[in-house]
Amino acid sequence: MITDTFWSDLEERLLPLFTDYRDRLADLPVHLKADHTLLTEADVAAQSLIVQHIRGLEPDAVIIAEEDERSTVRDEVAQSDGRVWVIDPIDGTAEFVQQGHSEFCSVVCLLEDWRPSAAFVLAPELGAGRSPLRVTADVASRTVRIGGRPAPMPTATGQWISATRSAGTPPRVFDSAAERAGYRLKLRTTSQTVDMLRTAIDLGATTDPPLPSFDLFWRRKQKLWDGAAGIAIGTALGLRSADEHGEPLPFGPEFLSAATPTFESSVMGHPEAVAWFLDVVHA
Repeated sequence: MITDTFWSDLEERLLPLFTDYRDRLADLPVHLKADHTLLTEADVAAQSLIVQHIRGLEPDAVIIAEEDERSTVRDEVAQSDGRVWVIDPIDGTAEFVQQGHSEFCSVVCLLEDWRPSAAFVLAPELGAGRSPLRVTADVASRTVRIGGRPAPMPTATGQWISATRSAGTPPRVFDSAAERAGYRLKLRTTSQTVDMLRTAIDLGATTDPPLPSFDLFWRRKQKLWDGAAGIAIGTALGLRSADEHGEPLPFGPEFLSAATPTFESSVMGHPEAVAWFLDVVHA
């Protein structure tokens, strides 16, 4: 089991880095990657710090990180025993580079036996008064904490669904069906991990402004590092994760050893919400 001290020490190392880069956003170069997402020096620096922190605990750790620039099969993952660390140094870089925006975070997920087993999410400015918000999860003990305290579960509101899609993607049949059912849809992508947090736990009392919970999270073509920690947190709290056909999400060696492991689709929510979604999309 990864201790809370390991995660709190990582938070203490990351926060000054975020403060430094956020204080000089005007001078921070922003690059467009091949997949049309953004990359900054801050992403690279945060990833280096997280990798260093993990290797301090586990020198031979097998790591999948968003900015490792892999373009070939990850043989070290395929040959591992299924203990793999997944890192997204800044999930929501497009938010990070905008002054005043707060929906971005650093993400770490540990897989054991090819399944998510522990997670760490640090949103440096998402808390009340722009304070940091740290969420950790241990799947085996079914424990999720916000800053060391048990995380409050959301209640189904029937109001919001996170159904973000890439810019330029046309509306889907589900969008109109959900609106007819009375839901409001969040379509603009900020941080997929933050949206998954809002599906799994109630952040309303700890965020500024208060963020409403989602009854359901749905995303097509979700990269592993954008979803693994959220799936771990949801699993620890008894939520269901599946693809849009109701099948379990893949986490085996073949999937994880790809250069960019990507779920064709990912759905997460309380079992009844996921069942409703599957009925709607396959009606």
